[in-house]
Amino acid sequence: MPEMMKAIGFQQHLPVTAERSLFEFETIKPQATGRDLLIKIEAVAINPLEVRMRATGKETLEKPRILGWDAVGIVEDCGKDVAMFAKGERVFYAGALDRPGCNADYQVVDERLVGHAPHTLSVAQIAALPVTALTAWEALFERLAIKQDKHSNQGKTILIINGAGGVGSIATQLAHWVGLHVIATASRPETIKWTLSHGADETLNHRKNLVTELNAAGHDSVDYILELNDIDGHWEEMAKMIKPLGKIVSITGNKKPLDLGLLKAKSVTFLWEWMFTKSFYHLPEMSSQHKILEKVADLLDEGVLESTVTKVFKTLSAANLRQAHALVETNRTIGKIVICK
Repeated sequence: MPEMMKAIGFQQHLPVTAERSLFEFETIKPQATGRDLLIKIEAVAINPLEVRMRATGKETLEKPRILGWDAVGIVEDCGKDVAMFAKGERVFYAGALDRPGCNADYQVVDERLVGHAPHTLSVAQIAALPVTALTAWEALFERLAIKQDKHSNQGKTILIINGAGGVGSIATQLAHWVGLHVIATASRPETIKWTLSHGADETLNHRKNLVTELNAAGHDSVDYILELNDIDGHWEEMAKMIKPLGKIVSITGNKKPLDLGLLKAKSVTFLWEWMFTKSFYHLPEMSSQHKILEKVADLLDEGVLESTVTKVFKTLSAANLRQAHALVETNRTIGKIVICK
């Protein structure tokens, strides 16, 4: 008989208040082959993507789907081709969207997507980081091609729209680390305080006209824009705020066509960032995520970066996972929500 494990998943796209929106079940424990690591899960974090995947759709799945793409755990076994990890090591990672997620006792993940966990943080603090750190790093240093030294960025300004969210909370820290003048948006006293404490030099209210807010703060334009919320609502504002030859990157999907013509006169570059592109298409570049997480771990241990966890549930159960999803659905969360095993 194959060894079994407990997992949490969904089969129907139900409101989070429904008991079957996320439920516990038993499934076969996966095995590590090739370059895969078998990870014993210690803690997971919740992301808006998995909340949307659970809630959006009409089909009924034949088998439960396991969500979860933010995890920390211990390597229990290694595939025969694994070269970068050993049994017993603590690791953190986001994994791949086309494989079962981490809301389970165990998960298999390609070693090229995994980093050694930082040594100075708790498992809850570590679990909050992989997806947001990878997204922020790729957006800033790969898509926008911002250099990682303060001299190159002297006098340059970045606007981060939604500075208090999961990605924004890391992006403000990284942008500050490389010497950019960081302007981030936040609308409530608690989100303004959070954003300023995580690397922003000043804030704008995204509930108001951002062009007017930017000008009132003494800025005519910015060199870079990282868009993390409501691209449709902010598109025309961004076109006005970005400098000629500037760059804009977005992680949010648009619901209506974007008028790229608004960027033409300034020769502005617009880019998308999706952290799962490398793993979803099995690109050779997927190994870069290992390198990014290794660097992020070093920065965390050095105190350059800090975790963005704000709420921790003590047990990975369907009930706690539903509560966490419900909190994310309010669109008022700050930082990240974590559930320990």
